[in-house]
Amino acid sequence: MDPRHFEAWHRRSKARADMLGNLLIEAFHYLALFVIGASIVWSAVVAYAGMMLQGHATIGDILLLFIYLELGAMVGIYFKTNLMPVRCLIYIAITALARLLIADIQAHHQADMGILLVSGGVLLLALATRIIRKPTDEA
Repeated sequence: MDPRHFEAWHRRSKARADMLGNLLIEAFHYLALFVIGASIVWSAVVAYAGMMLQGHATIGDILLLFIYLELGAMVGIYFKTNLMPVRCLIYIAITALARLLIADIQAHHQADMGILLVSGGVLLLALATRIIRKPTDEA
């Protein structure tokens, strides 16, 4: 076999394999996003059903629904742009810490060092969102 024909065959084969690999990666990507999104919806529905059975929703329950909302938004943004929205993760962390703070205050009815630490964590995360949003100055 002529080496030129072999090289051409090799290039075509590699191009087909790359195309198949990219197709499989993209299919897995969409399948994984669908599974994650469906899991978020399922969890939110179960949480909401639990609130309905209780007959009321606490502030912690409402904050949990906001966490599910942010997770859903994050999946939607990632689905549309293929970029991981880091700010959404920080917002989720802030909401989770606020939920923890409220639950701790409701349970113990007293100020302690834990409240200060969680509040400091919220402050650090809020500063992180400010730093991430600010465009970098390039000389």
